[in-house]
Amino acid sequence: MLPATTAEHATADPLAILQEVFGYDAFRGAQGEVIEHVCAGGDALVLMPTGGGKSLCYQVPAIARHRAGRGVAVVVSPLIALMHDQVGALEEAGVHAAFLNSSLDFQAVQRIEHEMTSGRLVLLYAAPERLTTPRMLAQLDSLHERGLLSLFAIDEAHCVSQWGHDFREDYLGLHVLHERYAGVPRIALTATADDHTRADIVQRLQLEDARVFVASFDRPNIRYRVVEKEDPRKQLLRFVAEKHEGEAGIVYCQTRKKVDETAAWLVGEGITALPYHAGHDASVRQKHQNRFLREDGVVMIATIAFGMGIDKPDVRFVAHLDLPKNIEGYYQETGRAGRDGEPAEAWMAYGLADVVNQRRMIDESPAADEFKRLQRGKLDALLALAESHDCRRVRLLDYFGEEGRPCAPYQNACDNCLNPPATWDATEAARKALSCIYRFGHHSQGPRSFGAGHLIDVLRGKATEKVAQHGHERLSTFGVGADLSEQQWRGVLRQLVALGHVVSEGEYNTLALTESARAVLKGGVQLLLRVPSETPKRSKRTGRVTSTGGKAAKGAPADLDAAAQARFEALRAWRSEVAREHNLPSYIVFSNAALAEMARRAPGTLGELGEISGVGEKKLEAYGPEILRVLGAG
Repeated sequence: MLPATTAEHATADPLAILQEVFGYDAFRGAQGEVIEHVCAGGDALVLMPTGGGKSLCYQVPAIARHRAGRGVAVVVSPLIALMHDQVGALEEAGVHAAFLNSSLDFQAVQRIEHEMTSGRLVLLYAAPERLTTPRMLAQLDSLHERGLLSLFAIDEAHCVSQWGHDFREDYLGLHVLHERYAGVPRIALTATADDHTRADIVQRLQLEDARVFVASFDRPNIRYRVVEKEDPRKQLLRFVAEKHEGEAGIVYCQTRKKVDETAAWLVGEGITALPYHAGHDASVRQKHQNRFLREDGVVMIATIAFGMGIDKPDVRFVAHLDLPKNIEGYYQETGRAGRDGEPAEAWMAYGLADVVNQRRMIDESPAADEFKRLQRGKLDALLALAESHDCRRVRLLDYFGEEGRPCAPYQNACDNCLNPPATWDATEAARKALSCIYRFGHHSQGPRSFGAGHLIDVLRGKATEKVAQHGHERLSTFGVGADLSEQQWRGVLRQLVALGHVVSEGEYNTLALTESARAVLKGGVQLLLRVPSETPKRSKRTGRVTSTGGKAAKGAPADLDAAAQARFEALRAWRSEVAREHNLPSYIVFSNAALAEMARRAPGTLGELGEISGVGEKKLEAYGPEILRVLGAG
């Protein structure tokens, strides 16, 4: 056993550790309760939103149990970049931590294994596939026999569930932790899990006796916004240029090709953008990720291969150019914005093709019927969120079983609460569209099914070559919808597909009626739709969107006066130098919030500097004199 304390004055009290090591005065939300439970040796399943402080829920107990002589805590983590940054942050705070992954050579692995088996290491990060190797299990056996295995933390625990949005087969072997190391507390953590996924986590990790902690899923600093697709690239450019110029953001696309093309196009428009997907070499992905984490104002264009475990706190927006598969994925991805608690935006462009593509992917999947049924239900919930004309935050929270209130009073209210959309009764229009699809199938001349574009042309009475070719100008439905715009008709069709009354079939996305369309045709279903928003005006000279707002702040709070702003910029420049020297992202040295508070208060002594949130004892000792010098007080 290790001695009860590792230093003369070290304490195992969790709150004292929080203040001493991390520089925070108090726990947030459920953190204190979770930490107390795990410190006492209990198992826990923790559902806490991204940015809610999940890491502290196992890092503080790991430090406390190590100081009490319990040895090393093992953290299961799926990503090399996340391990590197979390270990770097812990070492910066004076906590001995390390990781084992494929980026290390054999000598480095041996050195870390020696630190682990000696019990000197406080936290060890390892990928799930390494944790279950015979070599690693033998080392854990030895630690367990000597009472030097303090706890297991299973991060991104939703990866164990086949119902979840990011299943990883390597996580399935983690049941061995319960079977092999009885009595060692386990804490599983995730930001997103619906009831099915939660039950799967409990069953597969054998956490039936664990205490479940569910924090609020509300992220009041995030504004949710969904726009109808017109020209999505230009819509994205307008959003970035007008609202988030020079700020860090993530843009998600469904395909690798679209990622590369979008990144190249944005670069051509003057945006610092980088592509990221699994088709790139590992060295390219690592280079781009490092730039995103370490530089200011980089926009990452990515598939969902990017993002899990990204701790960058100052991501000011997450945009989706394609519809995600479900609300869990959407919530997880949008949650990467505004981890620092400052205002951020979740923006999504959404159109008829998104609905068609997602439904087809489910229908053509080789998965079992039960899995497909569940995935359709998840997609339906996301479609309802996208099509809603009431509070998006309420709908989002309701999906996770949490009662919410309309976000109009929030600083960052969703688009529907900020500008309540007008609606129109599209019931009769829906009946006309369904009737036209029906008549396609019973028209004797040519094919019996057609796509959305041709359907809209017929409804609006457009005498196109294709209409004439198939004789559709003779249909009774030809021109019955001339009073509606193409955009309005696309909204009607999108809703009909979203509700399952119409399906898209085959290589050419032709439309067909389902059994439920009968009730709509008979007038038994009401369809209430949003009135399409107006397209923003464009400059006649360049075709570019004319900006209507000022530039957003780039990290510093707006309430800093000129002198404080100058101090903030000086501190940020100093932080960048330190981060480069230590090969770490700047936010690991100090957060923007900590720098802003230093700039605002301008402490003149080490004692005053130590009172600022985020300044722990080790950082005060290591950087205090330099910070005072930068502030002009040293």
